[in-house]
Amino acid sequence: MNDEKLKSQIGANIALYRKNAGLTQAGLAAKLNYSDKAISKWERGESIPDVITLLTLAEQFEITVNDLLADPNALPEDGDPGKLEKAMSHVSEKALKRKANKNVILALSSTLVWFVALLIFVVISSFDIPYSWLSFLYAVPVNAIVLLSLRSAWHDFRWNRWLISAIAWGFLIAIHASLLVLLKFNMWRMFLLGIPGEIAIMLWFRLFRPSREDKKEADE
Repeated sequence: MNDEKLKSQIGANIALYRKNAGLTQAGLAAKLNYSDKAISKWERGESIPDVITLLTLAEQFEITVNDLLADPNALPEDGDPGKLEKAMSHVSEKALKRKANKNVILALSSTLVWFVALLIFVVISSFDIPYSWLSFLYAVPVNAIVLLSLRSAWHDFRWNRWLISAIAWGFLIAIHASLLVLLKFNMWRMFLLGIPGEIAIMLWFRLFRPSREDKKEADE
């Protein structure tokens, strides 16, 4: 094991047991006669306490030094229900945090798309150019493209069918509106293209949907 990984493991364990003990970094620092900055460096894995301090920490948390050195993401091998529950709780908390971070990224990405659409609207309308509101129509499929790209990169394909449909129909509506207001050209027949397109999207995702037999085999 390299030094950086060991520092990271010790830091994560100190943070975990400190929070379980209901202590702040300042509170733990006061008990150890250290500064809260030192505690913060330990928990970030920038440095590690000496052997005597590790023993003191273990006594403070009523654990062993090995518990401070262990991988915080590893499940306990002795089958202790209490330790197993804590380990699973820790893993669940990390998974929920990752999910929350992804949702924040998705929200920020959507906000950026609509901010750009609003910026285009403000700039164009400032020059008294008509139909500047079209920027908002194009923002719908562009936003769907951004969300589709991010979710695909994260291997989360649950909403891909609806996002692809939003892209197709969004562009059809935006292009039709542009032709109608700019060129006075009513191209309503282009919406007919969306019908076979939607059928193709539905069949494509149905092709890769697991059958009942596959689900039954997976359950067994």
